[in-house]
Amino acid sequence: MFNLDFNKPCHVYFIGIGGISMSGLAKILIDRGFKVSGSDWNKNAQTEELLAMGININFGDQVKANITDDIDVLCYTAAVHPDNPEFIAAKEKNIPMLTRAELLGELMENYSSSIAIAGTHGKTTTTSMISEILMAGDTDPTILNGGVLRSINSNTRIGKSSYLVSEACEYTNSFLSFYPKYTIIMNIEEDHLDFFKDINDIRNSFRKFMENTKEDGTVIINNDIIALDKLTEGLDRKIITFGTKGNPTYIAKNIMDNQEGHKEYDLYKGDEFISHIILALPGIYNVYNSLAACATALSMGLDIEAVKEGLKNCVGSKRRFELKGEFNGVTVLDDYAHHPTEISSAIEAAKTLKKNRIIVCYQPHTYTRTKALFPQFVDALSAADIVVLPEIYPARETDTLGISSKDIADALNLRNVESYFFKTFDEVEKFLMEKCVNGDLLITMGAGNVVDIGEKLIKK
Repeated sequence: MFNLDFNKPCHVYFIGIGGISMSGLAKILIDRGFKVSGSDWNKNAQTEELLAMGININFGDQVKANITDDIDVLCYTAAVHPDNPEFIAAKEKNIPMLTRAELLGELMENYSSSIAIAGTHGKTTTTSMISEILMAGDTDPTILNGGVLRSINSNTRIGKSSYLVSEACEYTNSFLSFYPKYTIIMNIEEDHLDFFKDINDIRNSFRKFMENTKEDGTVIINNDIIALDKLTEGLDRKIITFGTKGNPTYIAKNIMDNQEGHKEYDLYKGDEFISHIILALPGIYNVYNSLAACATALSMGLDIEAVKEGLKNCVGSKRRFELKGEFNGVTVLDDYAHHPTEISSAIEAAKTLKKNRIIVCYQPHTYTRTKALFPQFVDALSAADIVVLPEIYPARETDTLGISSKDIADALNLRNVESYFFKTFDEVEKFLMEKCVNGDLLITMGAGNVVDIGEKLIKK
């Protein structure tokens, strides 16, 4: 693998530069004196920000001519296939190549206090919480978040200290390119079954990721993970656990909802009371996210007051249980949930807001995930009063499995859950405008472009 010398800036070209992680890496390289350019299919908020910084971006079809002789290194994501013209051109020119994960892993080596947050769920929100705590503690961190952190209105913050906090995604074993000082694991469940064989394959990857932790580092892990003892057996690293039951290192007790529907709890380390924690977010899953953040910050020696201030200020990232606005007295939230556990958590949190009906407009994400976890999706969505489904968002896939959102709607209707399927967003918007009434809560949900539906309804 090619090693990038961060003391010798050169020209790096990004295929897919508008991606949430790729754009963050591009910004950091620019700050370090590198020349950056790249390509993407369409413009988005990230590319607009990069264009404003003077970066050259090729939009539309990716062609060989984009790869010029002055490019020193090419960076690409897992979504780029070997038949990509830019990829082929770089190979023909013998230009060194790095995956997104490899580049991030090499960057991480420049920070002695590197923090990597992994897990099937909760990565972005936990990254946001740790980021807010680090900023409240005046540590001047560098942040690479998987969503736009609302407090800084960006997915990236460039600091000048030894602190780096980043998400660590397990898909295609990307996180095995990272060697952090602090490894955080939120949970381990079945997902990305277009890559992993089964849950045991996934657990093996997480075990390897834990082994990547620096020898003097710390693994911070959810105590509720099934067969945790077996997962951590023989691991020669300091291990700290968190949870709400059993005997974790850090535990939340006396959990309650306050008047805003947000979570509060008493934080203990073993039997020792630490402090009362107030969150700016609802949902029991955010108790777990915040416990991971507390355990990380306190393990790093940060003051509890910085922890409390950071958590109280953390309203999360965009597309994570985000209040979008209203139309006709209907409250509109948007959430990135695209796994059954995430859907259940979001609906549970929504119920604490005590609205009339909970109407979920869910856009399934990828055919393989929908097919593999179909019964779980039906179970999770059954908790809503009404479910509306546009067609599956394919992302990197093509439909070879014969699965449709209509299948979910049909299964829900068999359970007497009021459900509807529409092929187009226009049909969904028209239906929701007529169906939703004053006092309802509408959640647009999914990792695709379903957020557009809620935003258009609000504008109308």
